[in-house]
Amino acid sequence: MPTESPPLVGLADIRAAAERLRGVAVRTPLVPFGRPEQRWYLKAESLQPIGAFKIRGAYATIATLALDQLARGVITYSSGNHAQGVARAARLLGAPAVVVMPSDAPAVKRERVAADGADIVIVGTASEERQQVAERIAAERGLAIIPPFDDDRIIAGQGTVGLELVEDLPDLAAVLVPVGGGGLASGIAAAIKALRPTVRVIGVEPELAADARESLARGEIVRWPADAVSRTIADGTRTQSLGRRTFAHLSTLIDSIVTVSEAEIVAAVRLAAEWSRLVVEPSGALSIAALVFGAGDTRLAGAAGPIVAVVSGGNVDPERYLEYLRTPLPPVG
Repeated sequence: MPTESPPLVGLADIRAAAERLRGVAVRTPLVPFGRPEQRWYLKAESLQPIGAFKIRGAYATIATLALDQLARGVITYSSGNHAQGVARAARLLGAPAVVVMPSDAPAVKRERVAADGADIVIVGTASEERQQVAERIAAERGLAIIPPFDDDRIIAGQGTVGLELVEDLPDLAAVLVPVGGGGLASGIAAAIKALRPTVRVIGVEPELAADARESLARGEIVRWPADAVSRTIADGTRTQSLGRRTFAHLSTLIDSIVTVSEAEIVAAVRLAAEWSRLVVEPSGALSIAALVFGAGDTRLAGAAGPIVAVVSGGNVDPERYLEYLRTPLPPVG
């Protein structure tokens, strides 16, 4: 007899996470973007204490652990922003932390993880290898694994972004959300669809790492090779596949997933600086790219109200950032 799937994360779970995050995560602003009559906004999660939304899920999860487990410590596997979220949350809660990171993680992210006191273990670029190494170390040392996305506690923490959007924009029409492992999009969709079912929630992936879009189109989790997803500059979306729980949420709740090119991502990084004075990393610029270069898409056309692009993070190496700012812009409508 097939095992029944657990229920999706609900509004009560997300509100409980919001209470745990009070005084830890910032209620980030909605920054105007584009012409006033367009009513476009950026949800600036790049202004969180660690420069990304990941503090929400990491802290909301670690804060549920028993004191004896906190004393033993936590471990995660991440290309950067979740690593920073776990390192900072563990520091705030007094828990030792170990982070398994890929060799191609941006230097600025590795440095900030170390600055929060976490021990770093460097492995290859495959997300599967990161997870396997973390699971082995966790078993050897009795550490609690804090997954980067495929965990209901993580999804509930990220869903607090959705709560804020609905509260701050009662006439919200559509939300664009970057998709890597799918935790942020799952949480935002769970919150918004519970409160405002008519709001469109659209995920955005790089063309070079579009495993989530393919998964939803085929109705099953599709895994992309590590060397394929590593081609995109959006390092936070180099996950090879959705998780079981994020696939369940996205396949049920999200309206669609669109993709953007590498040139559009670079342009979006520059436009965020020029139009809204925000420093945005490539992964965080996915939603901006979809908004600017895909605003005529039928999934956005006719949206009767504000549209928000969630800027998931702003942790970018300064040298790379300067390159992006110097890159000529393609035509912008």
